Amino acid sequence: MPVGAREPPTPRLFPKALGQLLSKYLVRELHLSLTQGFWRTRTWGQPYLQAPAGAELWVWFQDSVTDVDKAWKELSNILSGIFCASLNFIDSTNTVTPTASFKPLGLANVTDHHLLRYAVLPREVVCTENLTPWKKLLPCGSKAGLAVLLKAERLFHTSYHSQAVHIRPICRDASCLSVSWELRQTLTVVFDTFSIGQGKRDWSLFKMFSRSVTEACPLASESKIYVDISSKTQENELLEVTPPPLSVHEASVQGDRRTYAVYDLLSHFLFNVSRSLNVQLKWKRPQDSLDLSTPVLHAQRYVSGYGLQTGEISTLIYNTHPYRAFPVILLETVPWYLRLYVHTLVITTKGKENKPSYIHYQPAQDRRRPHLLEMLIQLPANSVTKITIQFERALLKWTEYTPDPNHGFYVSPSVLSALVPSVIAMKAEDAEQSPLFTSLFPSSDGSSYFVRLYTEPLLVNLPTPDFSMPYNVICLTCTVVAVCYGSFYNLLTRTFHVEEPSRGGLAKRLANIIRKVRGVPPL
Repeated sequence: MPVGAREPPTPRLFPKALGQLLSKYLVRELHLSLTQGFWRTRTWGQPYLQAPAGAELWVWFQDSVTDVDKAWKELSNILSGIFCASLNFIDSTNTVTPTASFKPLGLANVTDHHLLRYAVLPREVVCTENLTPWKKLLPCGSKAGLAVLLKAERLFHTSYHSQAVHIRPICRDASCLSVSWELRQTLTVVFDTFSIGQGKRDWSLFKMFSRSVTEACPLASESKIYVDISSKTQENELLEVTPPPLSVHEASVQGDRRTYAVYDLLSHFLFNVSRSLNVQLKWKRPQDSLDLSTPVLHAQRYVSGYGLQTGEISTLIYNTHPYRAFPVILLETVPWYLRLYVHTLVITTKGKENKPSYIHYQPAQDRRRPHLLEMLIQLPANSVTKITIQFERALLKWTEYTPDPNHGFYVSPSVLSALVPSVIAMKAEDAEQSPLFTSLFPSSDGSSYFVRLYTEPLLVNLPTPDFSMPYNVICLTCTVVAVCYGSFYNLLTRTFHVEEPSRGGLAKRLANIIRKVRGVPPL
């Protein structure tokens, strides 16, 4: 179906709810991710499909949209209801329009950045209520195929969990005479195999998910499991995979040659021996530690300074390539209550100033929009680039503070986009033989691959008033009012009666006469 048409995609496999959104709001591309945790690059290696902590949403609209901001607001509210997330908190204060980052990933003949909207909610918490609607979008749900492994109590007991939905237009065939919508659902989970395996690095599907694969989804035309069996020294005898794979596939993934054991769930030979598939990996020799190769590009971010008036945001970008330099696009989104001093922006590499080739800055407006800073920076080979900028904290209104203001306020992570040079060039026939890896890890010409990285979200403390003072003022005021008003009310409403002293009766008078005769004072 043509991308610009208003008719929704065919509902046979494509979810009807998402198809109606695409047609009603004229969406060209939609990318949504819900992530719990932060990807530890130095411990886990290069991320395959990294996403920022919390919720991330970026959408490309078609050029026929009259009011992009209105469509963006309504779209985020509807997605909030579909995925049971707090996307309804997306507004103008956390939405930006990048000019160089987040280019369309599908077919696009219009790259007007005014049709792009991007927002991040770093504080969003991902739980079971977000996973359930995500699984319902699958053709077979969680009843068959790989989705049977998605047990919520096992997935959320991990070090990292990220689920995403990506919708984009692609060519239906090689001639690209017709265009189709592609819906890609990704799930990235990091298990602690040391604790699961009781001190061993061996793992299996049943140990991690408490389930095994029983059958493929009947609606799937292709269903495969890829197990990475490559090692740093390419000595495959160090590990053993059971059951034996039906085939072995080699692919160039993010500049590294990887070897995968492939299990085709649609193959009749796979379930002949057993009714279920439980892939196991065992190490023949104990491995004290796994030395992962250092990623060519990685970054970190932190806040420095003291007090609650000023501070400094520092970003460190590492290029570990031994002899290749390459540019990187840095996107910074800072809330309006952190007032940036752009004249304090300093970029240094190897002790020298590094001037950006391109810079775009959109200042913030109080309670309307955040700061937007985009820069194109050249990273020399084997270098560390430090970017610092100072800011001043603003004083919020007492109604603008969160219920737990002493916890701090989150700042969206930085976004790095770059074409990283590859050490191992990918051949042209590799892209044709492995369309899955080519789609997940696109390569421009075989000598470089695209990487989008996210730094840590920042937690900044703002000047916080003493919220117990209103309670003390209310108590003191009520006490004073009660005392004053109570006394004044008693004076106005109390009735006073004057009682005259009685002269006494006959007995008292006789007694006084007798006391007088006796010389005693009267009563």
